Amino acid sequence: MHHSVAYILIMVPSIHDKWPALYYYRLALGTLLSAAVLFPSLYQPALSGLWQYLYKSSFYRFSGFETLLTIISYIIIEPLYTYKFGKHPHLRIDVRGRQNDAISHPKLPKMRRPQQRLGEIAVYIGPLLFLDFTLVKKFAGVPIEDIRASGGYSPVPEVQEDNLRPTGAVTPQISSTFLLPTLHNFSSTSLIQSRRALPPLPPTSRQLILQLAAAFFIYDALFFYIHIAFHRLKLLSRIHLPHHTHGEMHPQVTNKLSVTERVSLIMLANFALNIISSHVLTRTCFVPMFVWLLVEVHCGLELQWGYDKLLPRGWGAGARAHAWHHKTGQGGYAPFFGWWDAGLEMLDSWRSNESL
Repeated sequence: MHHSVAYILIMVPSIHDKWPALYYYRLALGTLLSAAVLFPSLYQPALSGLWQYLYKSSFYRFSGFETLLTIISYIIIEPLYTYKFGKHPHLRIDVRGRQNDAISHPKLPKMRRPQQRLGEIAVYIGPLLFLDFTLVKKFAGVPIEDIRASGGYSPVPEVQEDNLRPTGAVTPQISSTFLLPTLHNFSSTSLIQSRRALPPLPPTSRQLILQLAAAFFIYDALFFYIHIAFHRLKLLSRIHLPHHTHGEMHPQVTNKLSVTERVSLIMLANFALNIISSHVLTRTCFVPMFVWLLVEVHCGLELQWGYDKLLPRGWGAGARAHAWHHKTGQGGYAPFFGWWDAGLEMLDSWRSNESL
């Protein structure tokens, strides 16, 4: 187990490594994560203390917390990459219409100032908050009584006597599975779905790390197939078209999406987290990591410390692979990892050889 976890994050340096110092970062990161998986008791006091604080926090219980966390993460992360994009022209890649991307001072693409993007934020946050305020949140490890109460229902189904219906009326049964969405019980005392029910127990560090890895793996795989459909099915290509209406690749392209695609991405990430019954704290960690990776693959920069450099060669897709996808519309369909596109290339190559 120890060797398999370490192998995921550590590669022995070779003469082909462009930045050998990355090996030491891989070693440190691999050690920390391996310890979290193999010896969860080391991290448990800190996780328990953190969860005790979050569990009592009214802001953390707010039903729109994850939407606000997504917006805050984007507002912090994207400008950092935009600043680097303007200040380090030698790192820029994917200058459209040219064969050589190593142009020392290409003209900066037109990017919008923060005050010009308030409408973009409103369009982004509107549909998500609507879902937050209308659907009951269902998380793993939460008693069904707490889920019912958070949605404006009585903690347990009750028979309500009614003169018109002597047999009585029963309040609806509610499934705890996220696959069966439940509308909030709107009333004068509960106008919207304003709070979410949380699991009483914290996760272990092993649970946290493995759930994060599984969620990103599932999201990447599912989006790979959906992304191919966006490009190859005319009915869906219109949904994806706004994401490719730009000149040079740059960080602000990340959120250049139709409303339908934007909501689809969030729902797909939500599905990847829910299908593995992830803990709420896993979801909280997932959000900023998800935003960071999305911005990085769209940044249009050859980063020395990109996540794809930390992973074994070929595991991470990275900014260059995604910039090539935006330039050609081919390959680079998976957002974060390189396995699925490598498999597709092998399949296409096999089909080509078979047709000869």
